Amino acid sequence: MIRLFFAIFALLLMVAQPAFSGPLDIAKAQAHLDAVAAGNLDALMADYPEDAYMDWVGGALDGRYRGKAAIREVWKKFIAANEGKPRPAKFGKLVSYANPKGVLVETGAEYGGIKPTKAWHVLVYRDGSLDTELWQVAPALQVTP
Repeated sequence: MIRLFFAIFALLLMVAQPAFSGPLDIAKAQAHLDAVAAGNLDALMADYPEDAYMDWVGGALDGRYRGKAAIREVWKKFIAANEGKPRPAKFGKLVSYANPKGVLVETGAEYGGIKPTKAWHVLVYRDGSLDTELWQVAPALQVTP
């Protein structure tokens, strides 16, 4: 019975292809957040698939946005609100969680500019694409690097 258990376990290890988070996932998420701060629309949109969605909770852009075109319009508004200029930014430590279906990366951020904003970010990557993004406006957030 024990041999059967170990045989099944070994077989599962050989066929399973888990998604482990690592430097690449953290680097993609950091590049996305840096693009937010820089106001770089093309870099911001690079990882979204056509069917991505974003939930923006709180603030002037509050809402659920479905599809790459809708998300692009949100980012255009965010960039325009700072007159197209980069925003100084401070990010907390990026933490990632993974399973075979995808990788989630989360962090807090403080964006300066005309109207400073604190936000909690959750970025969900599936098959290397930024499938889902949550932007939670969080005025009381304490960001520690």
